[in-house]
Amino acid sequence: MGSRLAGFQFFCVFLQNGLTAAGNANAQTYSNLIDNTRYTMPAMERHNHFDIRPSVLADLPLIMLMVEHSRQLMRRRGNTTQWTGGYPDEATVRRDIEGGHSYMVTLADEAVGTFALVPGVEPTYGVIVHGDWIDRQTPYSTVHRMACLSNGLGMGRHIIDWCEGQAACLRADTHADNAPMLRILEQCGFTYCGIVFMDDGSERLAYQKMMYPMVNSELKAYVEASVLPRYAGFDKAHNTDHVLTVMARSMELAQQLGADPDMVYTIAAYHDIGVELGRDEHHLHSGRMMRADEALRRWFRPEQIELMAQAAEDHRASNHGEPRSLYGKIVAEADRDIEPEKIVRRTVEYGIDHYPDLDREGHWQRTLQHLGEKYAEGGYMRLWIEGSRNAQQLAELRCLIADRTRLRQLFDNLYNQLNK
Repeated sequence: MGSRLAGFQFFCVFLQNGLTAAGNANAQTYSNLIDNTRYTMPAMERHNHFDIRPSVLADLPLIMLMVEHSRQLMRRRGNTTQWTGGYPDEATVRRDIEGGHSYMVTLADEAVGTFALVPGVEPTYGVIVHGDWIDRQTPYSTVHRMACLSNGLGMGRHIIDWCEGQAACLRADTHADNAPMLRILEQCGFTYCGIVFMDDGSERLAYQKMMYPMVNSELKAYVEASVLPRYAGFDKAHNTDHVLTVMARSMELAQQLGADPDMVYTIAAYHDIGVELGRDEHHLHSGRMMRADEALRRWFRPEQIELMAQAAEDHRASNHGEPRSLYGKIVAEADRDIEPEKIVRRTVEYGIDHYPDLDREGHWQRTLQHLGEKYAEGGYMRLWIEGSRNAQQLAELRCLIADRTRLRQLFDNLYNQLNK
């Protein structure tokens, strides 16, 4: 790798000098510098010895080169609508640097990538549609403006891993056409939350990840390695995004109610694992599987495991009885993700997956029946914790169910999307 890295270092120095001479050049100048060098970036192997350091103003020209390289990479991959109109410009990057939010990724002491990690409220995240943030209480940092000088280094995952050590909660957004970034976010365990809007009105897909620093690190490592990956093959109502959402909302309630964070984290992680043995009684299977998991005895006493298993058994909305403990109420409440559009989408998705012989009208009638039996006035949906976000969302959903014209319009839109 030494000779290739030496050539790469020469290339960086050459362009750094050219950019410094260019001064405050615009994006076209950066693009021309890349084109005119006619230098092929070396195909470096994936490397796990990246370092990250704060950016300084002297890095600004090289950062802008990385931005332009990444912009051109987007265009070659068919992403023609992200990073347009000169964004991100030098003023934006300069603010990142001066605010202490910009970072350089280095390999063998040479800068190969950049990103911004910005703590605090992101103004464009105030409105989110077609979903909701899995956690609205925990202070977060936002990953922005990730760029590089060469793709294929495995750098994106390293950046996210580093960011996870800097905040209890991360948020990010990206364009629907940015397949590499979408893949990084998915591989790193982010949850898709909905759509947010940039200052120019354009849409971005919004993602969030919780780090749970209050949970035992060994327990968390076990759950992430041995439990959560099993959700990837479940149906859309019980998949990875769903369990991550339930975990986030359970932990939010645990903090409010003073419950044991390790226990709540574990119950939420296991609550739907019983789908492996069948959907109809998955809540009972989940309880049995928790009792049978010898690894849990490393962190919990037998009576705690029994309490957690009962909580998993009690979480299902179709259960008519009240959960037997606070822990059952927490996970049952968190499992009731009653964002109206998401509920209708899940209902339509489940129908299409499990009743393929039904036509559009058949699915419409099935959707009406399910929503009426579960969520309408008199339905079997029960809420157990006063003041949770679900109470307001259930009222909104009931208004939608009562408005058949609006509900039918939403159903038709979702049915068309899911049958493409």
